[in-house]
Amino acid sequence: MGLLSFLIAAVLLFGCEAGPKGTLLQVTRSTTELDLNPMNIKKMAPRFGWELASMENGAHQTAYQVVVSHSASDEEGSVVWDSGKVTSDQSQFVTYQGGPLINGERYFWKVKVWNEEGIASDWSDLAFFEMAPYELEKEAQWIGAITRAESGLPAGRNYHEPDMRREENKEKWRKVKPLAKQSIQLRKDFKVDKAIENATVYISGLGHYELSLNGEKVGKSEFAPLWSDYDKTVYYNTYDVTELLENGNHVIGVLLGNGMYNVSGDRYAKFLISFGPPTLFFHMKITYADGREQLISSDDSWKWSASPITFNCVFGGEDYDANLEQEGWNKPGFDDQGWKPVVLQQSPKGKLRPQQAAPVLIQEQYGVKGITEPEANTYVMDMGQNLAGFPSIKVKGEKGQKVKLVVGEHIKENGLVGQGRTGGPHYYEYTLKGDGEESWQPRFSYYGYQYVQVENVNLPGQEQQEGRPTITEINSNFIYNDAKEEGTFESSNEIFNKAHWLINNAIKSNMQSVFTDCPHREKLGWLEETHLNGPGLFYNYDLSQLVPKVMQDIADAQRENGLVPNIAPEYVVFGGDFTDSPEWGVAAVVLPWMYYDYYGDSSLIREYYPVMKKYIDYLGTTADNHIVSHGLGDWYDYGEHAAGYSKNSPIALSATSHYYFGVKLLKKAALMLQKGVDYREYSRLEEAVKEAFNEEFFDPETNQYGTGSQFSNAVPLFLDMVDASSREAVLENLVEDIKAKGYRLTTGDVGNRYLYQTLARNGLNEVMYKMQNHYDTPGYGFQIKFGLTTLTEQWDPRKGNSWNHFMMGQIEEWFYRDLAGIQPDPAQPGFKHFFLKPQLVGDMTFVKATYESIYGTIASEWNKEEDKVQFLFDIPANTSATAVLPVAKTAEVFINGSKAENTKTVSKAEHPSHPAYTLGSGKYSIEVK
Repeated sequence: MGLLSFLIAAVLLFGCEAGPKGTLLQVTRSTTELDLNPMNIKKMAPRFGWELASMENGAHQTAYQVVVSHSASDEEGSVVWDSGKVTSDQSQFVTYQGGPLINGERYFWKVKVWNEEGIASDWSDLAFFEMAPYELEKEAQWIGAITRAESGLPAGRNYHEPDMRREENKEKWRKVKPLAKQSIQLRKDFKVDKAIENATVYISGLGHYELSLNGEKVGKSEFAPLWSDYDKTVYYNTYDVTELLENGNHVIGVLLGNGMYNVSGDRYAKFLISFGPPTLFFHMKITYADGREQLISSDDSWKWSASPITFNCVFGGEDYDANLEQEGWNKPGFDDQGWKPVVLQQSPKGKLRPQQAAPVLIQEQYGVKGITEPEANTYVMDMGQNLAGFPSIKVKGEKGQKVKLVVGEHIKENGLVGQGRTGGPHYYEYTLKGDGEESWQPRFSYYGYQYVQVENVNLPGQEQQEGRPTITEINSNFIYNDAKEEGTFESSNEIFNKAHWLINNAIKSNMQSVFTDCPHREKLGWLEETHLNGPGLFYNYDLSQLVPKVMQDIADAQRENGLVPNIAPEYVVFGGDFTDSPEWGVAAVVLPWMYYDYYGDSSLIREYYPVMKKYIDYLGTTADNHIVSHGLGDWYDYGEHAAGYSKNSPIALSATSHYYFGVKLLKKAALMLQKGVDYREYSRLEEAVKEAFNEEFFDPETNQYGTGSQFSNAVPLFLDMVDASSREAVLENLVEDIKAKGYRLTTGDVGNRYLYQTLARNGLNEVMYKMQNHYDTPGYGFQIKFGLTTLTEQWDPRKGNSWNHFMMGQIEEWFYRDLAGIQPDPAQPGFKHFFLKPQLVGDMTFVKATYESIYGTIASEWNKEEDKVQFLFDIPANTSATAVLPVAKTAEVFINGSKAENTKTVSKAEHPSHPAYTLGSGKYSIEVK
């Protein structure tokens, strides 16, 4: 064989054997608009992204090819866009550039990439996206049992506790028709007579719905759709139901409850508000294999009946009478002659939008951990975990017997479940039908609780008495938003480990349709949590879909004058500082920038720039010589005083610093968007506010701000408002105050982040460590010692109301950003390039953390021994990181077994005091001796 023939044969042989297996890059995850196979895309030019994997260090993409088709098969003519080979390392936010996409249609796409050696990967697995339908609201009508006009439901958002003390307001709510707040069930028969290509349902049932086809629940959501300001936005959900349909008769069944759409009380309610009685919007498109379409929509041909849910209120609980069940009501063959025709209702005022954020689901379940009997025949079950959710039961008994479940998060001195601090009465009551073992759980109400109290029942493991219903099984269901948990943190410090666990249980409890303050008393979206705890939220969860929803809530809540209220959606107007506090409203400006830092996506800045600008301009109208003086200040700051309004620090200092923060970010946004006039205007305003702030609050003789409190000095340091000549002195004063307080904090909900990060970013992690590594108040250790399973509203839980708040959880940012050292690079946002700057503190011997970036998993771990320190880093393919090692610059560094200077994919980086290296993608084991 000649040399040429040999080479050709070798190429053919190894090409076949090593083609798919021998490529150095593999596409592992494909997303459209940062989501997996979304079914509700509104953008006419969606953006694609993919993660890459490689067994080798330094692997990066040099080119890509994206193909989008109208068919899952390679049918001729189905391709709507082929990018061709594009020389680029871009693997996120690759914009579709083909012809117009058809609303309501599904598209399929794939990608392949080339590595730095020009070797192509295999094609990725096929992904899909579905365009949201155009003007869906024209396809169906809103239906229900009673119209708003007939319901007697009052309008307005001022019916909260003070207002409901007035007799005229009580009288308005007494006149509400019972049918206006009753749960109803609706049904519609239809027939399928040929082979189906696909079937898609678009549904919005308000307040909440449960959808079934032929008796089988569609989807896994609880409390769907997500809450919104229904005067501005109404969300609908999209379901692919192709697999549930076959030739024959079918029935659509929908159960409706009140939710936040219709809070009309009768038990506990923080406020009363109604956008209307329960209502349904439904549209289903069936496409047959022969191309014909069948449309089934909500109209006057549907029927309704009262459901067995005899009471439901998102605040007060839920009752269910199983004797009112109508067997087979949502299945074919049911006789609905006794059902009533629906009425056509006025549609909600809000714009119908596809829900793109994840649903709320039952995520975890807990059984009974212990039972007490504080009073005769009254039992209290400890479910072991404080949470947001509801119980589910299996029970046997006689027809008409009742089981009443009273839930709460704390036990009173008499041993009974207490609701005095969290709002009551809230309970769930089930009436048995007496037909063997019966299963039940609430559908339209939830609460924050750990304990369940029942009376006059038989429980598992207890003495059984005749004449009582017998609960054979009871579980506690933990519900929270299905935003994927993406971060992990572990260390040698048990206080930090348990604090991480406590905080995340509280985050989950309050990560519902919105980020609530608490899962019982209010369930309101107080906005300060979203940015002050923002980094911790981003490190721990995939917020790529939920944060845009929060921004829509903010835009919907914004007043005509530009005010962004403290809560969004603003279901109730509290007035005064509880409506207008800059530390809360500035979330409208800060949150889009955090989103950009963690995802590299500027779309929220671009879309909500008008909201940001309007809010900052509003704050300017409240300022006197650039000083803003209203608001709550450093809410719940710590001291001997009662928690609430800021006591340690001037409210004006807090308000003005946040005004400055907003101006600074708005100027930055104007530069990004090339709005020259705005950029110049807000540049001048930034300097003016900074100058006024220093004139008003800085004492050059003492080098202190405001009262000299920790918040007073930390916030201007964090925001770079301090003149360079005074910076070290102000920082020294901050540390001296911490030492004088016995290394204890005095900040609150607002100030914690600025205090923690001012210390961390100025090399004072040892001070931070001493502040947190103890079992006293204020601190996370006390809550652990107290035996809690969620973070509480106050550092001393005995003084506060709620035992399930995450507002004091700002230490999560320190865990990930500083102890593990995983930090975004503002110059290359979204972790395309990032920093690894771990910190060795105290007597800690190890820290390990992971963060699931949009490019893949970032891992950082360090282990400290007497004579060496080991660092383990994972850097996703197609990214790079600059590692700064917290050791002396003269230390001897070995990377993957070789001296640092001899290691491939590693280059030295500049740092004044520590060894620093730029690392290509891959796994690195670094030893320092």
